[in-house]
Amino acid sequence: MSSLSREPEALLRRLEWTVIRRLDGLLRGDYRILFRGFGLDLADLREYQFNDDVRRIDWNVTARMQTPYVREYHEDREVSAWFLVDLSGSIGFGSGAQTKHRLTVDFVAVMARLLSRHGNAVGAMCYGQRVDQVIAARTGRRHVLHLMQHLEARGPPVPASRQSPRPQRASAASTATDLGVLLRAGAQLIKRRSLVFVVSDFISEPGWASALAQLSQRHEVVAIRIHDPLESRLPDIGLVTVEDAETGEQLFVDTGDRAFRRRFEAIAAARETTLREALARAGVDALELSTDEDLADGVLRFADLRKQRSRRSAGRTMPGHLSAAGTVAR
Repeated sequence: MSSLSREPEALLRRLEWTVIRRLDGLLRGDYRILFRGFGLDLADLREYQFNDDVRRIDWNVTARMQTPYVREYHEDREVSAWFLVDLSGSIGFGSGAQTKHRLTVDFVAVMARLLSRHGNAVGAMCYGQRVDQVIAARTGRRHVLHLMQHLEARGPPVPASRQSPRPQRASAASTATDLGVLLRAGAQLIKRRSLVFVVSDFISEPGWASALAQLSQRHEVVAIRIHDPLESRLPDIGLVTVEDAETGEQLFVDTGDRAFRRRFEAIAAARETTLREALARAGVDALELSTDEDLADGVLRFADLRKQRSRRSAGRTMPGHLSAAGTVAR
C-alpha cells in the first residue's frame, strides 16, 4: 500500500462508510441482478419431468434415446466491467460544493468496489483531449485504489485562458471534446463481452451516437450522464463572465436579463432532448447523475434500470443466450 497515495485510500474508506454501507442495506439481494453474467454453461442432461420448460429439451439427445431429455445449466456469474471515462475540460465544472470530476471519481469508485467485491474484474479508459490512458481490468480492492489514484491525478485540463496572463482564444477544433474517439477506442480494445459504463457529460462534437450504438451491439452499455444544475438554468446574479472550459472562449453576459435566461433555458432544454433521443437510438440505458445529488440514490436508480430491463426480457430469453441484464445476447 505504500506505493499508493493515502488520498484514494481515505476517499474509498469514506465512500465505503457513506455510500456502499448504505447500499448494502438497501439493495439486499439485488446484487445478483446488477452483476449477472453473460451466459449459461451446460451442466448436465436428464430426463424430462412434468412442468419442465420445453425450451430446454435437447432434441438431438431425445431423438437418440427415444425419451425426452432436458438440459441443465450453471449460470456464468463472472462480469468484466469497463469504465470509459471522459476527463475533458468541461468535467471540471461545478456550481456547488462538488464538481463533475469529483462526482465522476466517486461513481467509478463505488461501482468498481461493488463489482470487485463480487470477484469481477474492472478496467478503465481515460479521455482528456484523446484516449491517453488504459488501465487493464483486474480484481481486488488494491486495484480499485490504483484506478482511483489515476482518476484523481487526471483532473480535467486547464483552459488556455488560465495558463497565461494574456489569454488567447484556443482553437475549438483542437481542444473540443470528441466522445466518438473514446467510444471507438473502447470498441476496438474490449474484446470480451462486458458491462461498459460510459461516464461523461456528453458535451461533445456530434457524431458520437453512431459509435455508441456500435459499442452496444457487442457489450452491455450504460451511459452515465454527469451534469450540474447550472448547465440547465442560470440564476439572476447580474453581469458575469462565462468561459468555455475546453476552448477558453469567454463571454460577458447579463444574467439579470430575463429574456436572456429564457433563451439559455430553451437552448439547454433542446440540448437535453437531442441527447436523450441519441441515447435512445443507440439502444443503451442511461443514468443521470447531478452534482447536487446523493450518489447512493443514483446507484439505486441504476439498480432499478437493471431490474426493469430484466423484467422486460424475461419472457423472450432462451437458455444459453442471456446477457448481463437479461436481454437476448447480440
